[in-house]
Amino acid sequence: MAQYAAAVDQGTTGTRFMVFDRQGQVVASMYEEHTQIYPQPGWVEHDAGEIWAKTRRVIGGTLAEGRIRPAEIAGIGITNQRETAVVWDSATGEPLCNAVVWQDTRTRELCQHLIADGLEPTFRQKTGLPIATYFSGPKLEWLLDHVPGLRQKAEAGKAVFGNVDTWVLWNLTGGPQGGAHVTDVTNASRTLLMNLDTLDWDDELLEILSIPRQMLPAIRPSSDPAFYGATQVNGPVSGAVPVCGDLGDQQAALFGQTCYAVGEAKNTYGTGCFMLLNTGSTPVPSKSGLLTTVAYGLPAGTTYALEGSIAITGAAVQWLRDNLGLIETAAETESVAQSVADAGGIYFVPAFSGLFAPYWDMDARGVIVGLTRYVTRAHLVRATLEAICYQTRDVLEAMRADCGVGLTALKVDGGATVNNFLMQLQADVLGVPVVRPVVHETTALGAAYAAGLATGLWSDLDELRANWGVDRIFEPAWSEDRREEAYAGWKKAVERSRGWVGGHSS
Repeated sequence: MAQYAAAVDQGTTGTRFMVFDRQGQVVASMYEEHTQIYPQPGWVEHDAGEIWAKTRRVIGGTLAEGRIRPAEIAGIGITNQRETAVVWDSATGEPLCNAVVWQDTRTRELCQHLIADGLEPTFRQKTGLPIATYFSGPKLEWLLDHVPGLRQKAEAGKAVFGNVDTWVLWNLTGGPQGGAHVTDVTNASRTLLMNLDTLDWDDELLEILSIPRQMLPAIRPSSDPAFYGATQVNGPVSGAVPVCGDLGDQQAALFGQTCYAVGEAKNTYGTGCFMLLNTGSTPVPSKSGLLTTVAYGLPAGTTYALEGSIAITGAAVQWLRDNLGLIETAAETESVAQSVADAGGIYFVPAFSGLFAPYWDMDARGVIVGLTRYVTRAHLVRATLEAICYQTRDVLEAMRADCGVGLTALKVDGGATVNNFLMQLQADVLGVPVVRPVVHETTALGAAYAAGLATGLWSDLDELRANWGVDRIFEPAWSEDRREEAYAGWKKAVERSRGWVGGHSS
């Protein structure tokens, strides 16, 4: 009898497969990293074939380790790095180029042309998004224009597109042998191609970006009792298990944090940082640089959210480790940062891919300001953690401006939440309690919840709420004066980072 729900969590740096019981507790899990490819400054790519190979491996490893039979899994959900564009041959299943990652900025010129042509209000009104390098629609247009023969293949119906969820789901349900070419409303809402009102691809936007509609997957609910498809006997699950949940990673985290009521919010700490606020059954346009997006889609209806997307948070810690060699592991940042009382007067703005919410400055680049001979490695490590917290406050201020309601607490999740110093610092910078749940990896949990709801493993949202439990609450300790003085310094540093590529200040 089915007693578990499972999830493929395909992230920017690696892939995890997790199996959960009815109480939302982890039964078994396995994770593997994949290669980051940087062909040119500002370009970030992944090998989609490697991602699928790693996905197969972690699924098989998790089931073997947990001694879990396919018949014991009620359903599988998928959650994924959003806005990463994958294009492949539908007959062979071979990727036709490397995946272009959400952090990639090669579409900057294309986006600037669209803005110069006065098209941003059209995209904003239809999609809830600004025109930016972040989203996968412009990436797809770039690939069609620059990969030899790709546009001809696409127009002939031989090349198909999807965000990473679609790529994994297609392979998981059979690939060239009848795999389901679908996505869900949350992932579709991150392309600059889906109309938020109709929840379908928008013909006018497709025409503007010269994208053949036949390349695009069908759009389905995030939790679908009709199922997208089933795993194949000769696949990594080795049995016919329904695949019936699909959410972009940040929406999955919102769902896993059980933020089902209007006004509930969560912040996820990963490669980037993403705060989502549930706004209910109608889209709320943002006047403060936030994204209007789909929170999740159920058969009963669609829920929307405001989102603040920050490109570089955990990735800045990776930069300290991999590029500068200042730390050996990410976990080391906690003790190193605590070894100094403050950041020694420096601020680090990690605008490696420009600035996302609430600034949306494609021309910004990373800066470290306030350097003196006094500054040490420990100060830079601490400034990196502080940057995560200050960027989160930028988003919180924008949410307050849009909604007129201040948060009373912030639910947090993601790998970096195990860093107690970072979580305390976040509470200090925001001035509100930070609440860490028992299950930190709520992204995978949210995808599993979506699959379990679709198959009846859980009956409704209230049953999911009952599973949520608090691990620790971090209360703010800074005075109001210290908090505001520190944040004012951050705002000055951000201004120094802006307009760098274009040679002008914004």
